[in-house]
Amino acid sequence: MRALPQRDLLPLPVQPEGVAWPTTEWQRAKASDVGGDGSRLTALLDELVAEDEHPLFGRTYAAAVVVQGRLVAERYGHRVVQDLRSLEPDPPYEKLGPDAELLSWSMAKSLTSLAVGVAVGDGLIDVSDRVPEPLWADPADGRHDITWDHLLTMRPGLAWQEEYYEIDGSTMPDVITMLFGEGAADMAAYAASRPQKNAPGSDEAYTYSSGTTNIIAANLQRVLGVDADGMNQFLHDRILDPIGMTGLRADFDPAGTFIGSSYAWATLTDWCRFGLLAMRDGVWDGQRLVPEGWIDYSRTGRSWDELLMHGAQWWAWDQEQMPFGAHGFEGQRIICFPTRDVVVVRFGKTAPDRTSALNTRITDIAGCFPTL
Repeated sequence: MRALPQRDLLPLPVQPEGVAWPTTEWQRAKASDVGGDGSRLTALLDELVAEDEHPLFGRTYAAAVVVQGRLVAERYGHRVVQDLRSLEPDPPYEKLGPDAELLSWSMAKSLTSLAVGVAVGDGLIDVSDRVPEPLWADPADGRHDITWDHLLTMRPGLAWQEEYYEIDGSTMPDVITMLFGEGAADMAAYAASRPQKNAPGSDEAYTYSSGTTNIIAANLQRVLGVDADGMNQFLHDRILDPIGMTGLRADFDPAGTFIGSSYAWATLTDWCRFGLLAMRDGVWDGQRLVPEGWIDYSRTGRSWDELLMHGAQWWAWDQEQMPFGAHGFEGQRIICFPTRDVVVVRFGKTAPDRTSALNTRITDIAGCFPTL
């Protein structure tokens, strides 16, 4: 088993004095205003957000850079003219603008994490408690003792296949069956019905699973005692509206469960607000929205997943500057660089064997700005 790097978490920066919180409008700045290399930033973004598809990064729909709480860059490209859940090849494209809704894909997992954090802060959940999943109620069931921490860190030990590309047609991967097939009517129940494969919490138990996140979402709603409308209100009242993400649209399955694994829509600058909230340790304009320590819990790497570390529904990158953030299918990214107070947001369509190149480009963009 590959050892995780032994580093203490770097502190998260606070909002600079005199910089307004972007609850309604973003304070904008040039790269040079915050000590950045504007020429290099422009060149990197020009290549990333180009009209034509890039051989390494694919097609970027939109990208933005926030530095020291100010919006330094905002770019829009072209997106497929269709429901972004479709995997059909060769679709037509449309030019996007500031009002375009952008699909989170798995970045919604990080929103789900913050929602659990709020419930933890309210005293409704302890991450060491077992999850009140009805399908696991029998104490003789090996899944009975799965805790919130096991789910949040993707270590419940359930059998699961998260695959979107290598599909032979004879057997559908679990994630496809859940999102688009027979499991779509009640995604959490489908995921919770998967058999136990490894002991919860063990290194062998780690499996990246969208199903696991939907189990979290369904059981969070059980703890809160809310239906779809109530969960939507909870997300907006406690997290989204206070930071100005009033327009975020969350999707729910027919069973009334937030599809916390995959489906949230918001504009580019609203997703920037989400990234800034994480960078500011869950505090916004003097109000603590997420309990102290929750972002640190979430960004602490627990398991290697190829070249990246998974924490608790957030990702950590193996760099001395310790970037962390939200990831989504085909290269959706909200990445925080604490040592520079830089948030880079990117939406687009990148092939799975090219995401390392995309991550390198995001690191290069952050590198246009000095270490604080």
